[in-house]
Amino acid sequence: MLPDSDRPSLLLVDDDPVFRSVLARALTRRGYAVASACDVAEALEMATAQPPEYAVLDLKMPGESGLVLIERLMELDPGTRIVMLTGYASIATAVEAIKLGATHYLAKPADADEIVAALDRIEGDASTPVSDSPLTVDRLEWEHIQKVLAENQGNISATARALKMHRRTLQRKLSKRPVRE
Repeated sequence: MLPDSDRPSLLLVDDDPVFRSVLARALTRRGYAVASACDVAEALEMATAQPPEYAVLDLKMPGESGLVLIERLMELDPGTRIVMLTGYASIATAVEAIKLGATHYLAKPADADEIVAALDRIEGDASTPVSDSPLTVDRLEWEHIQKVLAENQGNISATARALKMHRRTLQRKLSKRPVRE
């Protein structure tokens, strides 16, 4: 095995300690020098000291989201290859992640091999199959809420007002996992 100084550096940021630990071990076995953090603040401290070549970021964490971290990592080193992971996948957040500089966006659960493949991908894949069926009403609602939430920079109160919905109702809907397609 190569010494850490000869391995590509990878910053792993996820608030779930078990997932972070397991994924860090798996990525280390696949040849990366992994540094891990539990939130945006800790990740920025590490990245400022040593900008990573690669980053795997969770979207939804306590405090600031992974989207904020994408922007900051790109400011530190525009060459950083970033994969966004989330259990709360939506079209709106995927688009924002890519616009901000992420290389790829994966829904959890994703295994280490999928993540490594996403880190290595440079180009899009035109052969990706297109679904024949439209989104369900529940999934459309989830996507619309995510779009309006992104337009309001994650502000729950402003989003609730824009959707003409009670704030607690919106919080309840956001606390649930998205409907699978």
